[in-house]
Amino acid sequence: MFQKSWLARGVAAASLIGIFVPVSALADFVKDRQVSLGLRNFYIDRDFKQDDAPKSRIGSWTQGFDFRAISGYTEGIVQFGLDISGQYAYRLDGGGGRGPDTIIPYDDSKGEQVRDYGRTALTGKVRYSRTELKVGEHRPMLPVAFYDDSRQLITTFHGFLLESREVDNLTLTAGRFTEISSRESSNREKMYLFNGPDIQRRSDGLNFGGATYAFNPALSASYFYGQLEDIYQQHYAGLTHNANLGNGFGLKTDLRYFDNSEDGKALYGDIDNRSYGVMTTLRKGPHAVGVAYQRMLGESAFPTLNGYAPQPYLVNWSTVAFVKPNESSWQLRYDYDFAALGVPGLRFMTRYLRGTGIDRGNNALDQNVESERNIVVNYVVQSGAFKGVGFEWRNIDVKTRYGNGGASGPDYQENRLITSYTFKF
Repeated sequence: MFQKSWLARGVAAASLIGIFVPVSALADFVKDRQVSLGLRNFYIDRDFKQDDAPKSRIGSWTQGFDFRAISGYTEGIVQFGLDISGQYAYRLDGGGGRGPDTIIPYDDSKGEQVRDYGRTALTGKVRYSRTELKVGEHRPMLPVAFYDDSRQLITTFHGFLLESREVDNLTLTAGRFTEISSRESSNREKMYLFNGPDIQRRSDGLNFGGATYAFNPALSASYFYGQLEDIYQQHYAGLTHNANLGNGFGLKTDLRYFDNSEDGKALYGDIDNRSYGVMTTLRKGPHAVGVAYQRMLGESAFPTLNGYAPQPYLVNWSTVAFVKPNESSWQLRYDYDFAALGVPGLRFMTRYLRGTGIDRGNNALDQNVESERNIVVNYVVQSGAFKGVGFEWRNIDVKTRYGNGGASGPDYQENRLITSYTFKF
């Protein structure tokens, strides 16, 4: 169900801006607005290969809507703006006999997915010079918090975010998020650990700050600190380098490091996790080949927020994620752009990831293995009446072996079919 009170607040806030800001100062507020409605038809089917799986298949077929009204700013030294967003999804299939699928909320009392769900939110913003403060809903792309658009509704965070670019080539970021709206929820809730014990010990907020500096167009570095109050502290350091090797070859290298430990009351006990990863991608024309290695150190898994909020700053982040204690994982990836063959808009990606040495409290580290293979084909219509319509097929094959017998993990194949289009008004 939509949070209708937030829509009412949006109307009230817009009215206040109209009352207290002169009409002449509202010109850019209206002129620079961006209003869009994103449509996404999403089919997902996950087929488990275990005979003893609680549900042999899970999935759903939904139609989603993502409305965004992004305002410009009022004129003056201190400028103001207001953004409004609304997301809604409707289940198109019957949904019977299927369990939770991480897309549609699941009604335990009825033993099936709900028919529809959605949410609305506001973001007020203030800008002075090259510094901007936003309060409300956010879709961040930060090492300490990242939005998720891999399912139907998008995971968003709520709180405030301050970003400053007063110094050339330097971006300073700070903020506090107190709630999260996960991809399969209509509500906002406090944050807790998704991959911790099966409990929901909630934090009052995520405090964070960081800096990114571009030394030159080819080299940049970042540092971020995050504190999920009474659960964990997190340090992140990253380095990105792009090299021109000549003869049409380009090489991109990413180095990533995380250090995670418990914080305050340690609601999930001691957290002992460090990780480092490196990924390098060689490009020439339409081809790209990438190789990555990632290592988890310490006695804990990498802490992940509720709703399985993603952490793509880990070089091997995927459906499996490869974040278990002591896990070493590697990845081999290939991309191709069919524009080189005269089919612009058509892209292909495949990759294979494998993790080993997982510590599950036994001595059989060599028997604890998990792997994932992805095939992704995207096509966006480039011209004609259907220009901008996008199609995607994503095939995921997961195999896991955690010891022997009952300790074995789940194997499954998953297919996602997505059709999307965005109306811009």
